[in-house]
Amino acid sequence: MVPAPSFAKIHHKHHKSHAGVDGSASYADIVIDAESGRILHATDPDMLRHPASLTKMMTLYLTFEAIENGQLRLDQSLPISANAAEQSPSKLGLRRGQHIKVEDAILGVVTESANDAAMVLAEAIGGSESHFGEMMTQKAHALGMAHSNFHNPNGLPDPVQVTTARDMAVLGHALIYHFSQFYPYFGTPSFTYAGVRHPNHNHLMERYQGMDGIKTGYIRASGFNLVASAERDNVRLIGVVFGGHSATARDNQMALLLDEAFEKAQQEHRSQRMVSATWNPNYPQGDSASSDEQAEYVALPGKASSLSPKAVAAAAAPPVAEPPASGWGIQIGAFNDPDVGRQALASVVKAMPQLLAHVAPVVQEVSAGGITVYRARLQGADEKTARSVCAYLIRHGQNCLTVAPEVTIPN
Repeated sequence: MVPAPSFAKIHHKHHKSHAGVDGSASYADIVIDAESGRILHATDPDMLRHPASLTKMMTLYLTFEAIENGQLRLDQSLPISANAAEQSPSKLGLRRGQHIKVEDAILGVVTESANDAAMVLAEAIGGSESHFGEMMTQKAHALGMAHSNFHNPNGLPDPVQVTTARDMAVLGHALIYHFSQFYPYFGTPSFTYAGVRHPNHNHLMERYQGMDGIKTGYIRASGFNLVASAERDNVRLIGVVFGGHSATARDNQMALLLDEAFEKAQQEHRSQRMVSATWNPNYPQGDSASSDEQAEYVALPGKASSLSPKAVAAAAAPPVAEPPASGWGIQIGAFNDPDVGRQALASVVKAMPQLLAHVAPVVQEVSAGGITVYRARLQGADEKTARSVCAYLIRHGQNCLTVAPEVTIPN
């Protein structure tokens, strides 16, 4: 654990135009609980920043996706173009006309932050740098990274290549949970290619307990950036720091933020377990939900719907009888059996008794195209609670929709 000054000296939540702790301009950060998406600390998390080599996280996301769908193989040899070979350092020193295996390119990107290896992957997947940039931006928006725009796969200076701390937290989460089989690459301490050893640029992993990834970045316009993830006592955090004055200052700041966030997250997890163990659905919880209702969450990408197209159409059909119009609805899915829907609703309420102490479980029968399903909603929440609960459920791979008062899902 890295010694650091008191966290209170630098803890500014959403403080506008905040400079970094080392005096650098355009500082931004965020730390989230990876389980729930809850924001444990944030400073200007939606300020536009240049991602620098954090860009390579998206390049690797698309690489892992290409491997998973069969477009690439880890042992596949990829050609090295003149464009890839001419990329500026950091680089592996790849030469035009040679080949590099996909796995070696991944390791070069992870450890050396190799710009030439990132370009090889981009050209193999997208056909060209420009098309791959479009693919990166499209994927970012699909993941919920609404403020991110990519033009190149490695983060070399480009005035329109921008992102935010919040968006990078979403991308870090997606890498960890969408591609858990590949995430250990980010913890590789060093990689040897063509006889040259390339140590991982993320030196904080060497000295911070529980840290296992994920990516550093630097260009002059951005300062020193870092997305990091660490796990302690079954609590995983994802942190993002933009605008460090030096790599050491950035790393120390990240360690400081994570230390404080771990303490806060672990206290909240203990409290939630105690409440869950003693919760009685027959008794209202009074004001016990008030602290959680003030929490802010990052909307994390979930998994695709497992319902058939006909069942999806049925779920979207007008209901036979609308639920009470009062308050917001939290729709968690559509089921073939109404009892399964009721059990699913009960499980959600049991998992979050403070947030959902005053909602009403509603199961509606809806039909379309000869298919009948049972739509399960929690009705009567306020808007902030509805959105927070959905963010939590999506993080766990479950479908969730927020439904405004007196608004039905259109055909």
